[in-house]
Amino acid sequence: MQIDQLPALRDVITNHGLTAKKSLGQNFLLDLNLTSKIARLAGDLNGHDILEVGPGPGGLTRGLLASGARRVVVLEKDSRCIPALNEIAEAYPGQLEIFNADALGFDIRTNLTAPIRIVANLPYNVGTELLIRWLTPKEWPPFWSTLTLMFQKEVAERIIATPGSKAYGRLAILAQWKTNPTIVMELSPEAFNPPPKVHSAVVHFDALPKPRFPAPASLLSTTVAMAFNQRRKMLRSSLKSASPNIETVLRDAGLNPTARAEEISLEGFCSLARRLAEY
Repeated sequence: MQIDQLPALRDVITNHGLTAKKSLGQNFLLDLNLTSKIARLAGDLNGHDILEVGPGPGGLTRGLLASGARRVVVLEKDSRCIPALNEIAEAYPGQLEIFNADALGFDIRTNLTAPIRIVANLPYNVGTELLIRWLTPKEWPPFWSTLTLMFQKEVAERIIATPGSKAYGRLAILAQWKTNPTIVMELSPEAFNPPPKVHSAVVHFDALPKPRFPAPASLLSTTVAMAFNQRRKMLRSSLKSASPNIETVLRDAGLNPTARAEEISLEGFCSLARRLAEY
């Protein structure tokens, strides 16, 4: 697929010697049909600033720019990729800003202007950590309106999991408390260079104007982590350090003290966090 006048991604990789580094969690998506589809799944990009993390040779970057993004800010830790990204910047003057930076230490808000969408084929080794940071800012609504992110399929399934399933856990609670997460695309290993050992999936998150149920954020997070760290235990055991009266607290929250974490709904955990705050 030809979306601009730039070379094919395989040629870009060859020209710049961009072999993927396992230490950086790199797996390059080379099909511009797929990168353009991901850009479209992010919604209407016109009038938006877009943050992309780990662009590599720039396949998704090109899809975002060709789809009408007002401006794209990319964070690329691998300095080998910068010359290839500079070529894209020359083809889209004034629309692409490149930072040779680690996303975990970058101040995003000072470099983008609302409305903001985040779209990325996240490096596998930092994807979950970045997601949790974006889901747990000090203030809500967040600085972004949507996230469209690629993960290992197993991680994507954990994000949308429901009570009673093996995938259900802390990640599902954090994501579903403040957003509507949906798997919008799945990709086989063969779509990447080099092919990873796992399938991948793209998850789209729409930020809710306020959390789905009221709860103190920090207490909800620690309570959920405590419960799922010992998910095979009953709540009265896994949460015994949360309160000396944990059985009473659980009953006041409408929960069975003998239930296990994977049986408790998001609303149930929020109720529990409120009760713990009162005690």
